[in-house]
Amino acid sequence: MDQGAVGTRAGVATPPVAGATPDAAVPRRPRRRSLWFDLTALAVVAVLFAGAVVAASTVVYRELYSPTAFVMRYLDLLSEGRAADALTIAGVTVDSAQLEARGLPVTASEALLRRDALAPLTAVEVLSEEPTDGGAKVTVSYRAGNIDGTTTFDVERAGSIGFVPTWRFARSPLAVVDLSVKGSMSFDVNGFAIDKRQVSPDGVDADPLASVPLLVFSPGLYSVSVDTAIAATPGVAVLSDSPLTRTPVTVQAEATEKFRAVVQERVDEFLTACATQQVLQPTGCPFGFYVRERIASEPLWSIAQQPQVVVEPDGAGWRIPAAEAVARIDVDIRSLFDGSVRSVSEDVPFTVTGQITILPDGTASIVVSGP
Repeated sequence: MDQGAVGTRAGVATPPVAGATPDAAVPRRPRRRSLWFDLTALAVVAVLFAGAVVAASTVVYRELYSPTAFVMRYLDLLSEGRAADALTIAGVTVDSAQLEARGLPVTASEALLRRDALAPLTAVEVLSEEPTDGGAKVTVSYRAGNIDGTTTFDVERAGSIGFVPTWRFARSPLAVVDLSVKGSMSFDVNGFAIDKRQVSPDGVDADPLASVPLLVFSPGLYSVSVDTAIAATPGVAVLSDSPLTRTPVTVQAEATEKFRAVVQERVDEFLTACATQQVLQPTGCPFGFYVRERIASEPLWSIAQQPQVVVEPDGAGWRIPAAEAVARIDVDIRSLFDGSVRSVSEDVPFTVTGQITILPDGTASIVVSGP
């Protein structure tokens, strides 16, 4: 009985589990289509990633390692007043051979290649970068002071650091201002004080009328003015916008009102001293009195009208152009005919001129004379 019972259980079919699906009823997904989709997606991602890398590399190159970036680094230093750092940029400094090759004076002074002589440089914008054989020409616009300018720089390949290219200026961005200041040995450039004898190759023997060559940054605005007790000028501005070129600048200083007043005082003193000589023709003086008869008393002179002095530039010095004045003489004259004596009181018009020389110690030597 037990065996029969066991056999009976073995013959009973096991009912299906709720929720289970026979293998024949399970749908099969197309594996090839899924794999193709995954590979396509990966390819698209790779292309996008490569594009992003290329785009990023292009931006990094343009902003950091291109000829334009090299030029902008130089201009940023000038804009920040970092003259010393700008001089360390490859190709900026020049030697005598380079100056001579460009027809520029080899004695050009470096006095203006400093922060104190730099004017503001703003609104810098790159206009173009044109490739050349081994480099590029980079053109930028900017505002120097209150003047708009444009400069083109020549850049050449200097080498590389790994895969990164390095650059240098094929032509130095420095330039030369050939400055001639008449009427003063001292002058200011952008507020920086300079004495001509300090920057001239002739030193203390510098010719007051000779120009002095000065190296300057390009681009750069340089305003030259004179403001001393003797001479002054509102100033002359020059824009240095062409690398390794020579720009002549002439500044003519005018006598200050203080200097003119000093000259007037010295002339008045000189003529007053002349009037103390009790002779008809005072020695070294621009006036005198002539008579055919004898005098019966010592002449007495006085200055009835002092001249109104004007001071004008005259080469390295100054001059007093002709100015009218009047002296008065009082003298007794004895007649040769009958011996009678008559008193004469007469105005004697005369003309004053003069030369003024500025001595090395800054004082003025004034020589007054007649026509």
